[in-house]
Amino acid sequence: MNAYTLLPFIVLIAAMFLMTRSAKKKQQQAANMRNEMQPGSGVRTIGGMYATVKEVNEDTVLLDAGPGVDLLFAKNAIGAVLTDEEYNRIVHGIEHDLKSDAGLVPDDASSLTESDESDGSAAATADDKIDLGKKDSAEHGADAIQAAEDKAAAAEAKAEDESKKTDGDSDAK
Repeated sequence: MNAYTLLPFIVLIAAMFLMTRSAKKKQQQAANMRNEMQPGSGVRTIGGMYATVKEVNEDTVLLDAGPGVDLLFAKNAIGAVLTDEEYNRIVHGIEHDLKSDAGLVPDDASSLTESDESDGSAAATADDKIDLGKKDSAEHGADAIQAAEDKAAAAEAKAEDESKKTDGDSDAK
C-alpha cells in the first residue's frame, strides 16, 4: 500500500484520540468538582437551578433551594460548584467588588447637586420650590376659568352664525 492512502486513516485516528482525551479530561474535572462539594457551598444544577448544599452523600446531594424547600439530587445533576461571591452575586444580587462602586451613578441626583459646604445651605436650597414656568392653579385659577368661559362663548357664537346661514338649495326644496 501507498503511504498516501494510509495518511487519511492516520489523521482520523489521531483526531479521535485527541477528542476523546479532552472529553475524558473534562469528565474528570467535573467528577473532582462534584466530589469536593461541601455543605454550605452554592451550586447550579444542570437544569439551571441555584441552591445551597445542605448534605452530601455517596451518590446524592441534598440541596436547600429556599426556606423550607429541600431537594434531593443525584451528584451527576450538579452542573457547577460556585464560589461564595459568584453565588451571592447571582442569587442575592450582592456585589463584593468595592472598586466597581466608585464609577456607579447614584439612584437619585442628590449627590450631584450637593456642595462640599457644611453650613447646610445645600439642604436649605433643596427645600425651596423651583419655578418650572408652570402657573400655580391656586394663583391663576380665576384666569383659567375666564379663558374657558371666553372659549365657550366664542364657540356658541360661531355655532349661531352657522345656523343662521342658509344654503340656497334648502329654500328650493
